[in-house]
Amino acid sequence: MALRRGNPNWGNASPGLPGPRMATEFETLVRQLNLKKHDYEASPKLRNWCQHNRNRCYIPEWLLDAWEMTVDICYTEATWPRRK
Repeated sequence: MALRRGNPNWGNASPGLPGPRMATEFETLVRQLNLKKHDYEASPKLRNWCQHNRNRCYIPEWLLDAWEMTVDICYTEATWPRRK
């Protein structure tokens, strides 16, 4: 009898078990700032973060529209600010 190697269920989803949902950076920041949805537009810290990260991170469209921010869809890694 040949020895079978590896996981025979590799690539198959676990039945009935959804994977863990990770929070986005936006959601993490909102939680850190202790903001409710109706407070988003009035928060200068959130607006500054969104202005800086709008091309890189998820931000709800309704909030971008409220602040009249546009997203550059051609944003590439080459244009990211370099960390020192």
